[in-house]
Amino acid sequence: MRVRKILSVIFSATLILIAGSDDDIKVKITEDIPYVDVDVMGGAVRIKRIQDLKHKLTNSYAKTSRQCPPFCVQPFEPIKGVETYGEYEVLEFLKNDVSNNSGVLIDARLPKWYKQGTIPGAINLPFPILNPKTSKEYLEQVLPLLGVEKKDGKWDFSNAQKLVVFDNGPWCQQGTMAMKHLIELGYPKDKIKYYRGGMQFWQILGLTVLKQ
Repeated sequence: MRVRKILSVIFSATLILIAGSDDDIKVKITEDIPYVDVDVMGGAVRIKRIQDLKHKLTNSYAKTSRQCPPFCVQPFEPIKGVETYGEYEVLEFLKNDVSNNSGVLIDARLPKWYKQGTIPGAINLPFPILNPKTSKEYLEQVLPLLGVEKKDGKWDFSNAQKLVVFDNGPWCQQGTMAMKHLIELGYPKDKIKYYRGGMQFWQILGLTVLKQ
């Protein structure tokens, strides 16, 4: 069974590229990309931007000020050696890596945030369960699903999948903490990408949100 299918059973999400057309798209993602079609749990989801030119955010992502700490602005590159992605790169990752079973989009937020809305195709791996000091039993189940093997009692990351990790946005530390845990475990930095904009930027651009 493919890794993505196994992940879909455990984390309740999967993603493949499907075809589609929409002649009414006026607000495109880029000049050449009006939308991205995906399949989540057997149902078609079209990632596109909100078409209402007067639309404004009214949820918590419209908020400008949060107490710091803990809601402090994250550096563009919080971990040296981990590349930072924008929305275009995330969409390319969905099309080229996730759909080909060579990558996993990870929502590192706590489940309460994930259930309120996530990027279509994202898998919820809350940052605390990636902590090597407190989640060894859970990691025994999670890491093999990411292509990591255990050999002679040690994790072998030779075939580890490429990951894109995100959280609520530039003021959120959950994604950074998840990446630090993964690197502490031995996950190669060059196989981890960071979507710094997170759910706030995703929604500011009017991109499709999937509620669990």
